[in-house]
Amino acid sequence: MDFLEIYDEWLKNKYFDEATRRELESIRGNEEEIEDRFHTSLSFGTAGLRGKIGAGTNRMNRYTVSRATQGLAEAIINRGEEAMGRGVAIAYDVRHYSKEFSEISARVLAANGIKVYLFEDIRPTPLLSYAIRRLNTISGIVVTASHNPRDYNGYKVYWEEGSQILDDMAYEILGYIDNISDFSDIELMDMEEALDSGLINYIDDELDDEYIGEIKKRALNEDIDRDIRIVYTPLNGTGNELVSRILEEMGFDNVFIVPEQRNPDPDFTTVGYPNPEDVKAFDYAKGLGVEKDGDILIATDPDCDRVACMVRDGRGEYVFLNGNQTGALLVEYILSSRERAGTIPRNGVIVKSIVTGDLSRAIGDHYGVETLETLTGFKHICGKANEFDRTGENTFIFGYEESIGYVYDTIVRDTDAVISSMLIAEMAAYYKKRGKTLLDILENIYKRYGYYFEKLISITLEGVEGSQRIQRIMDSFREEPIARIGDMNLNTAIDYLNDETGNPKSNVLKYIFDDGSWYAIRPSGTEPKFKIYMYSRGEDRESSIKKIELMEEITTDRVKSIE
Repeated sequence: MDFLEIYDEWLKNKYFDEATRRELESIRGNEEEIEDRFHTSLSFGTAGLRGKIGAGTNRMNRYTVSRATQGLAEAIINRGEEAMGRGVAIAYDVRHYSKEFSEISARVLAANGIKVYLFEDIRPTPLLSYAIRRLNTISGIVVTASHNPRDYNGYKVYWEEGSQILDDMAYEILGYIDNISDFSDIELMDMEEALDSGLINYIDDELDDEYIGEIKKRALNEDIDRDIRIVYTPLNGTGNELVSRILEEMGFDNVFIVPEQRNPDPDFTTVGYPNPEDVKAFDYAKGLGVEKDGDILIATDPDCDRVACMVRDGRGEYVFLNGNQTGALLVEYILSSRERAGTIPRNGVIVKSIVTGDLSRAIGDHYGVETLETLTGFKHICGKANEFDRTGENTFIFGYEESIGYVYDTIVRDTDAVISSMLIAEMAAYYKKRGKTLLDILENIYKRYGYYFEKLISITLEGVEGSQRIQRIMDSFREEPIARIGDMNLNTAIDYLNDETGNPKSNVLKYIFDDGSWYAIRPSGTEPKFKIYMYSRGEDRESSIKKIELMEEITTDRVKSIE
C-alpha cells in the first residue's frame, strides 16, 4: 500500500483510539504531512526507536511502541522460559508520554508471560543499565529521546550485559516486528492484573542507594577542595535527584541548583533545545554562576546520560569545554591519578569512537594505556567492555565520545552523566586545591601533546527530500574525496561500509591527512542531520586553528554545492 492508503486505513480502523483518528483527520488534504507520517515505518535500529510524537507509522505513539515491544517479546520467548522469568527492566524520562509508553511496554511483555521490573518514577538512563546487571534481567528498555527537541520521544533496547543491543539483536527483533501486520493482534495485559499476578514489579529506591554507593567507590582522590563552588542544571530532566545526591554525599558543600531547571518539564520551557552540547543550554546556569561566584557549571541532558561543563577563566568569564576537551581532561585526570596510586591495569584501555579526537590517544600513550576505536554509539564502546568480560584480553578503564558522553569503569555499560558529573566536580576540585583551573590543565595538555582542535558542523535536513540529499552528499564524497586542503595532502581514506578495521559496516567516511589532521562525515543515527567532524593537529595554537578554519571552508562549500 502507498502512504495515502495506509493513512486511510488508520483513519477508518476503529482499533485506533479516537484521539489518534482526530489527529489524523486534522491533516486531511495535507499530502506532504501525510507522506512524512506514513511513507515508512519508524525505523527500529540499534538505537531502537526515535522520532516525533504523533499519529502514524513514522511517529512515536502507543501503537509503534507496542509493536516494537511485541518484537522484543518474541525474541525473549525464543530464548525460553528462563529468559522470560529473568524479565525486562524498564525506565523512562520526563518527556510527553514517556510514562505511558513505559507502561504500554510493560503490559505487552506481561501479556506474553514475561516478567517486568518497572521504575515507578523518572530515572536517568544509566540507572537502567545498572538495574539490568543488578537484577540479572535478560533485557531492558528506556523510554527517552535523550537530548532531542521536546516533540520527540524514543525507545532504546538493552540486553543482559547492560549495554544497548547491537546489530545482530536489532535485526532479530526487527524481523519479528515486520511479521506483525495487524496492530490489533498485539495483546496488552491490564496493569492492575499484571501487578497482582507478579508479572509487573516496581523497582524500589534501594537500587538508587546501591548505584550511588558504587559510584562513590570510584572516586579517585581525597585531597581536593570540597569548597569549590558548583552550579548544576538538570535542564528540567531526570538528573537532579541523583546528581545532586552524589555531589552532596561526596562532600561538596557549595552546590547550587538552577531553580528554574530543577524540576521535570516535558516542554523544556526554559531551555528550548535541551542539549548541553549547545552552549545556549547554559544561559540560566551562567546567570546563577555569576550570582553565586561559581567556579564550574555542570549541565546534564534530559535522560542524564550526557554531561557538559563550563569553567570560569581568569577574567571571570565562563568558557565552554566541548566533548573532546572534557574527555581529554578526564583521561589525563584518571590516568595520572591511577598512576600515582599504582592502579593502572597492565592491559587497561581507553575506548573512543571513530569520530572522536585523538588527543586522548596521545595522553594514553604517555601512560602506557592503549586507545581503541569503535563505531559511534555507546553500544559499540561498551560492547568492548562486554567483549573483555568474555576474553579477559583487556581491562576497560574509560570510554567516551566527542558528543559529551563518558563512562568510567564498568558498573554501567552506557554513557553515564551521574558518575561523570562526580568525576568532573572532583577533577576541578583537585586542581583548584593546587591553584589551577581546568583551563590551565587543558593548556598544559596542549603544550605537552600538541594542539588538537576540532569543529563539528551539523546540518538539519528533514523529511524525504532531506534524507535523499544526505545520501547524495555521501555518494559525492565517497566517489571523489577532497585530495588537498591547504598544505595538507590526503593520506588515508576510510569508507566504513567497506573498510577492514574490524568494525561493523556503517555509512561513515573518514579522510586523514599527512599531518594527522582529518575529517569525517556521517548521517546522524538519531536525528535528521548530516554531520561533519573536523580535527586539526598543530605544533602551536595558531597553526591548528588556521587548519581547522580552512577545513571548514572547503568541506562546507563542497556540501553546499551538492543539491
